Amino acid sequence: MKIAVYPGSFDPITNGHLDIIKRGTKIFDKVIVAILVNVDKKGLFSVEERKELILKATKDIEGIEVIDFDGLLVDLLKEKEINVILKGLRNSTDFEYENTMDKINKKLNKDVETIFMISESEKSYISSSAVKQICRFGGEIDGMVPDSIKDDIEKKMRCK
Repeated sequence: MKIAVYPGSFDPITNGHLDIIKRGTKIFDKVIVAILVNVDKKGLFSVEERKELILKATKDIEGIEVIDFDGLLVDLLKEKEINVILKGLRNSTDFEYENTMDKINKKLNKDVETIFMISESEKSYISSSAVKQICRFGGEIDGMVPDSIKDDIEKKMRCK
């Protein structure tokens, strides 16, 4: 079985993330969406809330598992006996960052491979940070987040 781990903070999940998940399930038998508990970031949504939003947004997609983790990604991969990381790239800035992370992960575990997926151009501007900023100031987030969770995000942020 071909399995990949798609790590991220997903605070909240966006249509860009969802696109990578959907496309990933066409290549891999299973995609594990791994919510990173980032000690350097204070999330808007709790890990449990993020998990619920992801499950709600992906309920019709087969081959998905949603988990959370803290610590090193390579340790999670070792624990799950998986050696493939799936990452989405929106732009050259993402590439620079993810290329460095790939080198670090290979230093920690030479068997780890990172697969980069280029975002579709109409989704390449979407980020969780942009969604939160737009919503915070009363802007419209239609098309940026899955319809199934848009109300949840707006309610949490008191956007509307």
